[in-house]
Amino acid sequence: MARYEVDIRSSSDYLLGPTVCSNGAVIVRYPPQEIIKAITFDPRPVITQVEKVAPGTLIAVEEIGRGYRLNDHFPGDDLTGELIIENAEQLSSRPVTRVILRDPTRSEEEFVALARHLGMHGVTYYIGWGSWLDIAPDGVNKATALAEVAAGFGVSAADVVAFGDGRNDIEMLRWAGRGVAMGDAPDEVKAAADDVTKTIDDGGPAAELRHWFG
Repeated sequence: MARYEVDIRSSSDYLLGPTVCSNGAVIVRYPPQEIIKAITFDPRPVITQVEKVAPGTLIAVEEIGRGYRLNDHFPGDDLTGELIIENAEQLSSRPVTRVILRDPTRSEEEFVALARHLGMHGVTYYIGWGSWLDIAPDGVNKATALAEVAAGFGVSAADVVAFGDGRNDIEMLRWAGRGVAMGDAPDEVKAAADDVTKTIDDGGPAAELRHWFG
């Protein structure tokens, strides 16, 4: 699939605080809020395949800094920001940074099987908690974006500490000099990390940071 890229700014632009978003497809700085980089892809092939193979699946595409366009409302507070209901053709009409698939009626195992059955090519995808699938531009993940941010500061991977609790953190944990998985992370996330800490509620990240900076 085609990728469309906004050129990244000079390293001095990172001084106000870079943030990696959208599984690595977006880098912003704040304050003031500004999109430094956004990588998008054509969502049409994915949406067409989902509509064919798994009709009824909830689909959302990200609108950076605003919210989402979606084919129907997601459960509870799954999504925040401005939520605009559109049909599949409208959702497919322009490049996006992220597509989310959700189906509360399926178990996590069923959703893993669905992701494999979709046979998606030209994108990167991650199984989230339960029946949630995140789809990003091909080859884009948190590690690729974090590497760019670190390079902007002249920091090597060996000097980076990264925390993660989801499958979309695996590449980042492997890339960082010290990748730390949260205590409630899935087993495959823990396996990708250099160490496993306690949960946030139990103060795991704070203890790790105090060890290095405290």
